[in-house]
Amino acid sequence: MTLLMHIKEAFANLKSAKLRSFLAILGILVGTGSVVAMVSGGQLATQHALEQFHHLGTNLLAVSIFAKSQGGSSQSKGTIDLEDTYHMEQKHAEITLIAPYTTVYLPVSFAGKKVSSNIIGVTGSLQDIVKIDMKQGRFISDLDKYSSFAVIGDTIAKQLKALGITNPTQMQMSLGNNIFTIVGVAAPWPENAFFNQDINKSVLIPLEMAPHLSGYAQISNLVMLLDENAKINPLQQSIEIEIKAINPNIRLFVRSAKQLIKSMVSQQRTLTWLLALIGSISLLVGGIGVMNIMLVSVVERRREIGIRMAVGAKRKEIQWLFLIESITLTLFGGCIGVLLGILTSYIICIFAGWHFKVFLLPPVIGFVISVAIGIFFGSYPAYKASRLDPIETLRAD
Repeated sequence: MTLLMHIKEAFANLKSAKLRSFLAILGILVGTGSVVAMVSGGQLATQHALEQFHHLGTNLLAVSIFAKSQGGSSQSKGTIDLEDTYHMEQKHAEITLIAPYTTVYLPVSFAGKKVSSNIIGVTGSLQDIVKIDMKQGRFISDLDKYSSFAVIGDTIAKQLKALGITNPTQMQMSLGNNIFTIVGVAAPWPENAFFNQDINKSVLIPLEMAPHLSGYAQISNLVMLLDENAKINPLQQSIEIEIKAINPNIRLFVRSAKQLIKSMVSQQRTLTWLLALIGSISLLVGGIGVMNIMLVSVVERRREIGIRMAVGAKRKEIQWLFLIESITLTLFGGCIGVLLGILTSYIICIFAGWHFKVFLLPPVIGFVISVAIGIFFGSYPAYKASRLDPIETLRAD
């Protein structure tokens, strides 16, 4: 018999036992769908994480500065000066731009109404490093220095719009007991895992003004834009040595965008395969169901097997008959499971707000696993069918 004839006969046999075939297909469908959805979901999560860096680029370096623990506690406040950061930029040719910044914790209000926001003391170079576009007005300039000027993020602008303010530039807002004039509104900024603050929810003021609002406002973070050919590891070590030479009573946490991407991809890959292994448990259960159904089929078709052997069918042909039937069963369930898994990952993207993309790996894994399950769990029933005694099978009722 040809392969095509075996496949046609397999479909005919499966069709004759619709409910039993459906239950077997359902087990493979759920298992394959789980594996495909988990692998695809992991790849989509990785893609979403990497997309965060498409806006900023990967040639970035960040330094967080902390005071060493004192009395069992650690305060996050920097102890280097603005001039030290400028000197660092001039010393290292690999550093294209450097942006020191700090955070201030004070209540923010507009026209007597409280506004939920963060306050960040920044320099003008931050705009170019973290790619802040302006919707209205301008960004903080290095010339502003001790001026009471502020730039607000998109989320804060929406809060003001709810109060009826469509263009807040040149209007005033309160930061604690201080009055600042809004000189710009930032466009929506895509939040990412590299920069510690969310620009959308922040009020940006000149870095030199921050200590006048709070005595604890010192430079606690540096963000650097590096040359494309910069060697990150040597530069990172050099910066650590230089900052600790300025003040040894601090500890640093240095991270680069490239290192962060590498770590994220590695973690996501590990998580993806872990989830795939968990989903494979469903496939194992489905495979056992297929074996059970094929064994029942062998028992029910003993007379048919005997007749085939009596008219000249070889044991190998009998074995292939049941093996192809098993593979057909699992492959059919696997194909539907692949579609179900892709649909599930699409739904996940809708709720998570990710960009959906069909990857080649999950469907290939689903297809290969379906065939493997059919071969593995169908081999024993097929072998058992081929080993039956023709005379004994013809005597069966």
